[in-house]
Amino acid sequence: MNRLTASNNFLKRSPLWVSQRGVGLIEVLVAVLVLSVGLLGIALVQINSLSSNNSSMTRSQAVVASYTAFELLRAQRADALGLNQTLNASACNASGTAYVVAQLNLWCQNDLAGQLGTSSTAFIQCDANGVCTITITFHTLDCGQTGDGRQDDGLCTQSVSDGRAQQIITKTML
Repeated sequence: MNRLTASNNFLKRSPLWVSQRGVGLIEVLVAVLVLSVGLLGIALVQINSLSSNNSSMTRSQAVVASYTAFELLRAQRADALGLNQTLNASACNASGTAYVVAQLNLWCQNDLAGQLGTSSTAFIQCDANGVCTITITFHTLDCGQTGDGRQDDGLCTQSVSDGRAQQIITKTML
């Protein structure tokens, strides 16, 4: 008997060989399970990344909106000195007769409500020296009414009271 045949006969009769049947299939199933858990983890990271990206975009829009308001105030510096206004994006009703107030109402409709949603508010305060502070409060919920994304629509359990309100405070000299 040659050596090759002797080793083949040993493997065929060995109880180790018999106990190894099906291990290949189990190993494949475990590998598929590990791979699927890894892919689910990657999907969750991608979802969180998209959510953070959306929140970052909204904060950037709030900063741009505040700079736009500052430019409106700079254009009418004399009227802006001593200004104290709170604007709700749902109403956009700045009070006063000055031209700057009319411009702030348009800013509220276009920038505040149009970009940040109707639940946003802006507080604009300018002192007599021309130092102005704009505080914009907005909400970054990923569910709700079409185009708003800030209200509960029955599919989402988040609401404004969930602590999702964010504030951007910008201060400058006119």
